[in-house]
Amino acid sequence: MTEHTPRRIYGADHDDPDPYTTTPGHVYVELVGGPLDGQLLDVTALTTDERADGALLIAPRSAYGPGGRADYEPRPGNTGRWDWSGDVPW
Repeated sequence: MTEHTPRRIYGADHDDPDPYTTTPGHVYVELVGGPLDGQLLDVTALTTDERADGALLIAPRSAYGPGGRADYEPRPGNTGRWDWSGDVPW
């Protein structure tokens, strides 16, 4: 049996005692590649159209330094995974 490594929730505070706990009833996508690789993003509040657009997420280690944005887009055929398509300045 393979042990599952918990994934950090995007947006969890740095001093959160448990930044790996998902909220029951919420919908999460996995961020793949780039500075936020492996984190989970809560997309519960996004509409279907908003989810299709992906997201520009604050990335502390982006190519543009702290505060830069990482562009993540839904993977075709697997909307539960969003792929990094590059960094953008804010």
